[in-house]
Amino acid sequence: MSGGSGHDAPGAWLAQSPKPGRIAAYLGLAVLGAVVGVAGSLVQGAWMPAGLLLALLGAAGLFYGARRAMGTQLGVVVPAVGWLTAVVLLSIGRPEGDGLFSAGLGPLVFILGGMAVAVMCATMTGPTQPGSGPSRLGK
Repeated sequence: MSGGSGHDAPGAWLAQSPKPGRIAAYLGLAVLGAVVGVAGSLVQGAWMPAGLLLALLGAAGLFYGARRAMGTQLGVVVPAVGWLTAVVLLSIGRPEGDGLFSAGLGPLVFILGGMAVAVMCATMTGPTQPGSGPSRLGK
């Protein structure tokens, strides 16, 4: 922790009141996560091997970009919740038996792979600060 105001300490954003711009960004990320989830659900079933890869790459791009843009793990969690909500709602189907997802390995890989990508992006370490010294004290 630096001797300054303490704003660059890990978790310092938790002690501050939320800013309206940051709240709007998180809401936008949640909506974007739902949009990517719907688009990925449609694409993964339409063009089977390439569509599945494209859908997972789209989700990975959203989660990684949100992590970099927001600088926190919450930046990944919010769009991942939007993505997962959309995917689960689309996979439930209707009482008549209509459903967006077909039975098979592709939809299962899409759901589990998207969740795995979200976890990987959320647990990534942040980028090192340029010009910072070694990470170990006394070096």
